[in-house]
Formats: sequence, C-alpha cells, structure tokens
Amino acid sequence: MNQDELIARLKKYEWNDIEFKKAQRGVPNDAYESVSAFANTAGGHLVFGVEDNKGSFQIVGVIEVDKVQNDFLSCLRSVGKFNRPISVQESTLEHEGKTLLVFYVPEARRMDKPIYLNGDITESYIRRGGGDERCTGDEIKRFLRDSGSITYDSEVMSDIDSEDFFDPSSVAWYRRVLQDKQGKRYADLNDVEFLNEWGLVVESDKELRPTRAAVLLFGKTKLLRHLLPRGIVDYQRIDTRFEDWSPERRWSDRIIVEDNIIQAWQVLVEKYFRLSDRPFSVDIATLRRHDDPPDYISFREAAINLLIHQDFGDQTRKPVIKIFSDRTVFWNPGDAFATMDQLLDPIEKEVRNPSIVAAFRRIGLSDQAGTGVRSIFGNWQQLGFVPPSIVNDKGEKTFEITLLKEILLTEEQRLFQAQLGVRLSEKEAAVFAYACRAGVVSVTDAKAVIGRGSGEAERVLDHLVTQTLLAVAEPGVSWELVPHLQERFAQGDQVPLQARDLVTDQPGPEAVNLVTPKLTKFTEQQRKILALCEVPRTQAHLMKALGVSHRTFFRRTHLEPLIKANLVRMTHPEEPNHPSQAYVITEAGLGILSSWKAKAESRGES
Repeated sequence: MNQDELIARLKKYEWNDIEFKKAQRGVPNDAYESVSAFANTAGGHLVFGVEDNKGSFQIVGVIEVDKVQNDFLSCLRSVGKFNRPISVQESTLEHEGKTLLVFYVPEARRMDKPIYLNGDITESYIRRGGGDERCTGDEIKRFLRDSGSITYDSEVMSDIDSEDFFDPSSVAWYRRVLQDKQGKRYADLNDVEFLNEWGLVVESDKELRPTRAAVLLFGKTKLLRHLLPRGIVDYQRIDTRFEDWSPERRWSDRIIVEDNIIQAWQVLVEKYFRLSDRPFSVDIATLRRHDDPPDYISFREAAINLLIHQDFGDQTRKPVIKIFSDRTVFWNPGDAFATMDQLLDPIEKEVRNPSIVAAFRRIGLSDQAGTGVRSIFGNWQQLGFVPPSIVNDKGEKTFEITLLKEILLTEEQRLFQAQLGVRLSEKEAAVFAYACRAGVVSVTDAKAVIGRGSGEAERVLDHLVTQTLLAVAEPGVSWELVPHLQERFAQGDQVPLQARDLVTDQPGPEAVNLVTPKLTKFTEQQRKILALCEVPRTQAHLMKALGVSHRTFFRRTHLEPLIKANLVRMTHPEEPNHPSQAYVITEAGLGILSSWKAKAESRGES
C-alpha cells in the first residue's frame, strides 16, 4: 500500500470527520482543540503521524509512540485539561516502518456539552468546514440550553397569569380534537383546570402558572410576540425550481406566523390545502384529511417536526418552510439529538421539547414512539420519489429535511437495469438506482430507500454485490458502484452516458433495413405491447391490436428492441420461427409496467 492509498483509506476511515497532526515527539496544543470540536459536534478521527501542509499529506510517523500516546490519554482522562473526562477509541497503523496513532473521539452526550479547555467555557470548539472553530457566545448558549436537566419548554412562567395568557379558540380547538379521541372525560373542567390536568399549567408559590410550553402552544399573539419576537415559522412559496431561484427573487406567497403553535399549524394546513396537487377535503374540527394520502402525511410530519422540535430559545433564527415547484425544504434552528441512523429506527428518542411533543401526540398529530421521520421517509417512498435528504448539523445546531419531487426508479433507470440482464426485486432495484445517483450507498441510505431495518438493508446490498453491481467500499459501512459502471455514469446522473447519447426519435418506414435500434425510450406502440403481453400474444395479434400492417417494420422498430432490452421474451426462444411463437412480458418489463400503472392511478386515471 503506497502513501496515497493509505491517506485515501484514512479519509474513508469513518463517515464523520478526520484531522491529521504531525505529533512526532509530543502532542500539539491544537490537537486538544480538535478533541473539543469533535466532542461538541458529531465525533471524528484524530490521526497522529501525518503532516498536513495545506491539504498535502505526508506520512512522517510518530517517533516517541509511548510518550505521545500516554501524554494524550492522560490529558483526556484528567479534569485539568477538559471540563469532563474524554473517552476515545485508540488504534495504531503501520506503514513502511512508521507508526500512526488513530484516536476516535465520539460525540459527547447532550448533557455534557459543551466540552471546553482549561476551565474556560469560552474555549469551546465546534467542527465547521473541515476545521476547528471557537464557539461564539450564541453557540455556547445553545449548548447550555440543550444540556439542562430541566427542559426549556417545561420552565414555569411565574410572571404570567394562568387565567389570561391563552387564546380561547386555540384551547377550544385542542379540547375538541382530544374529545374526539378520548371522549368527554374532561368536559366538566374549565380551560385552566384542563391545562393543569396535562401539566401545562402548574402550581408555583401557591399560584397556578403556565409553563413555557403552554404559552407556546396556546398563548395569545401579543404575548407570543413578546416571548418569541422572531415568529413560530416563516412560510415561503416560490413558484420556480430550486436551481432557478436566487435569494434576490421574490416569493409568490410569504407569511411569518407570529401566533401560537396551534394557530401556526392551522395556517400551514390551509396553505397546503391550496397548493395540493390533488384535491382533498379536511375535517374542520381536527384539520385532518379524510384520506391522508402519502404526500400529505410526509408534509404533515415534516411540518409538525419543524414546529415542535425547534429551539425556541434561539431568538436570532426562525424556522423556514420553502416550497419550490420541485421540492419542499424544512429548515429548523436546533439539531436532532439522535443520529441519522437512529432517526430512521422506530424507537423513542430524546427530544428538545417533551411537553410540546406530548401535547401533539395526545391528539394524534405526531406519530408515536419516535416514528415521525420514519413516516416521512416511508410515505415519500410510496410515491416512488428519491428518499428525503436530511442535514442534521451538530455544529451549527440546525436541522433540515428536503422532500424532492423526483422519481427514483425512472423509466430510463428501469430500462437500464433490464438491459444489464440482472434480476432484481423492487427493493434491490431502488437501492441500485440510488447508488447510480450517488455513486456510493451506506446502510443508512439503503434503510431510507427501502423503509426497512439494518438487517434487510444489508441483505439487499450484499445481493447487489453478488450481482456484480456494487462493491464493498468500507466493510459494514459503505458500498459503491463497480468500476465499469462508475465509468458509464456521469457524476450524479441516473442514466448511463451512452444511453443518453443514443436517444433517438421513432424511425420511419424507410428504416426497416437498418440494424435494430437500441431502446433508450419507449414509443407509444411499445407501451401498448408491454401491456398486451401480460399474457402471451402472437405477433399477428399484436399487429392487429396496434393497427399495424408492415410486418418487418413492426418487428424491427417496436418488438425486437423490447426483446433485446429483456422486457419481452419469446415463448419458444430456441425456435424463433416456431408456428406457435408468442411473446410475453418479463419480470423487468412487469416492473416498468407497474410503475406506469402507479403513475396513472396517482393521476386518477383508470
């Protein structure tokens, strides 16, 4: 293994972050800054024995291995250097007689952040753009808010009157929805008693006072503007594609909701109602759709996620929903405490605002057991779209979900897979299509695509390896397209280069003596042939059904490309001129036909 190969391996060591230090005879001071940054962000690897000269790496090795290792670990475990002991995973690498020390620094627990140096909280660092940066005052405050044993939303507002803080219509709506789910159990309680029953109004100094959650959920607009001057959510509708938009361009519709969370939710439902691709009706009492199709569920869960999980203590940044013609982006101040992999698992997760989350779950507007993000992905998957993208930025403490309206298993992709001659299930085909888009796929990516757990995701990936479509990049971590497929794809494209270059129009009758054209897109006749061939059909039957009389042209132009693309097969392939010869759709052809039917059903077509 040469130096470049080793460096490449080190960079792929973990899908987090990596920092190189020379550290031949001692530990440099900035190594401890990296430890703080990794612990405060998402973890990462610190490698001693590699000199980084403005991106040019040279393996120099650690000369005094025992001294450097012992000094470093001793500082991590003592309380003098850091405010808390730091546990790391250590390992060594040997290269041409040179020793490298590798330390993995895990992300610190929420309640332990920020991790800082020398007893000075201002010496807290975060990882940003591949480097270590000292935290600003606002960033330190965010860490401290999230680290408290008493959550921000449970704090008692001792200076606010429990009888007069709430908007009666918001409480009435909430009570009505809850009554539909739990009956008239609380009908005899007045509003303050009702809120007290759920711990949203509590006793403090012998007086009933609202919690911050109660004010945020039900508070009067005037009070909300004082408590949260930035607003609950900034809704923007931008009638253009994301790529064609610039910040200087005005939006088509915008509203900054300064009312409580309940009213904000009502506004978002009303906005979605006007924009929905498919007409629907809403229950006036509950603001729930009567049919709850996948697109609405994904929007609902993403919007509610934004409303209830934001950092309400952040006065400088407000949540934003940007609706483009080709995607919807939900951006939030406040990162998720869970990892990306945990977000996709149906387990209870630690949340920033437990009282607010519980209030929404109580009325069925947030999925139970921490399945909200999983529901977003699952319902988006039902529509055939590429998985939502998530950016959970632990350094900036922000969270972003993007719902991209782009088909994953496109017609071109299905056709390409059919021409490869491989037999893939629908889940395998989808994961392979994702790999074609991204070039590399992780277990988490595969889970997002198929909506299943790690075990099934790994089985799908392993099968794609046996089909010589993917190769292991990092054992147990990532898989990539095999080299010959990498060469056939442009970066980020779903369709192989030669396929894009070969797209042709339907040939005319004068082309009957030419070589059978390569199938790169479907003619209307070929679409009809696939539908007809769900049961075996003779060529004569197909020609009659399509109203075609020119036998040679029909076969060369429409039928043979389907056969060569492995979408239709002969019933007697060993005897092409068999008197009973017929044609029937293959499994790959059925996949394409099924996708057409699904599209037609989504448009309300028969």
